[in-house]
Amino acid sequence: MSYELVIGCVGKPSAGKSSFLNAATDSNAKVGNYPFTTIEPNYGVTYYPAECPCLKYEKTALCKPRYGRCQDGTRYIPVKMLDVAGLVPGASEGKGLGNQFLDDLRHAHVLLHVVDVSGTTNEKGEETTGYDPINDVQWLKDEIHQWIYNNLWKRWSNIVRKQKTTKSLAETILHKKLSGYGTRLNIVRESLDRMGQKEPIALDSWDDSTVHLLVDTFMEVRFPMVLVLNKVDMSSSDNNINKICMKYPDMKMIPTSALAEIFLRKMRSQQYIAYREGQDNFETSDDNAELKPCDEKLRGRLEKLKDLVLFRYGSTGVQDTIKTAVELKKFIPVYPVKNLKSLSCDKAGGSVLRDCIMVPRGTQVREFAGILHPDLEKHYLYAEGINGTRLGETDVIDETNNIIKYTSAMVEGGDNSNKD
Repeated sequence: MSYELVIGCVGKPSAGKSSFLNAATDSNAKVGNYPFTTIEPNYGVTYYPAECPCLKYEKTALCKPRYGRCQDGTRYIPVKMLDVAGLVPGASEGKGLGNQFLDDLRHAHVLLHVVDVSGTTNEKGEETTGYDPINDVQWLKDEIHQWIYNNLWKRWSNIVRKQKTTKSLAETILHKKLSGYGTRLNIVRESLDRMGQKEPIALDSWDDSTVHLLVDTFMEVRFPMVLVLNKVDMSSSDNNINKICMKYPDMKMIPTSALAEIFLRKMRSQQYIAYREGQDNFETSDDNAELKPCDEKLRGRLEKLKDLVLFRYGSTGVQDTIKTAVELKKFIPVYPVKNLKSLSCDKAGGSVLRDCIMVPRGTQVREFAGILHPDLEKHYLYAEGINGTRLGETDVIDETNNIIKYTSAMVEGGDNSNKD
């Protein structure tokens, strides 16, 4: 899979997935505004909020991101969001757009499952009352499970035979069979570790229940999921939220109102309010004379939204959902620079903290050089962190050493390489 982090957004019809995508993505993003190779029609751009190093090093006035933006020390880092279409019962059997739905899943690192927590739409997205949204949560998990399990189990005798004839480790054999899901070897290895399985593992001793357990564990590692409990502003939502929390205590879930976020952004664009994504309040003309005054009808709508969503849940949930998804998959931002004193990306001292790349936690220093440019890794000499501290090429990058200057033997021509 690419190092371009992809958040997949899934949900049944009328669950509010389209509203959530509109609330979370930048509809005005142009080709030059994000560091992606291509953007297909079913992709959008959202932003992960992280504390920018410019705040710690007192360079907020000079911080100039190439992509996204930095606002008062909060860096909004572009992330791809994939609209996964075709979610219907029987997707694992190819019903509806099932094949397209499951194929799209392969490209996502983490999933957002938009659930209509109000219970006002059934499993087909038709209007109803009293529907239990727990059914939707389990249904998606079951569809993905059956898709993977069916593909494995129907080939299980061949898998066992292959291991015996090649005398391969189980992780090697399983990786080959699971590679179609955008899987790296370390994901298979972690899945086996969580199962308590240690090499050498004899796959001929596994029955179907063990394969089911493998699939469940693999799903947790490969397709971590955040439940987007949408439509929390409706009166029927409270009881359903409690039921889902009790049923799935270990799942990440965020109470959300996508329509509230859309409305607040619209009012901001029309200069009726001052609002920043993820906040629990906003300003009106009562607080800021530069804003347009609200009439009584608009004032009433804003106060109702504040009471039902912002004060009750702390935000609309949209920004929190993106942040939770990125952190669940354990991606971190890394800042390559050419000058460790000015934190600039050019020798003139400009373009402070211009570049920011999201990488999986566990990425090593030299490995990251290869992500920036293959030649930088090939001609790698050494890397330095803040204050000129030398970094080992196998050092793992984390929040303490994620500002890096590289020196290489290559002829300088790229933005992220240096030659002494």
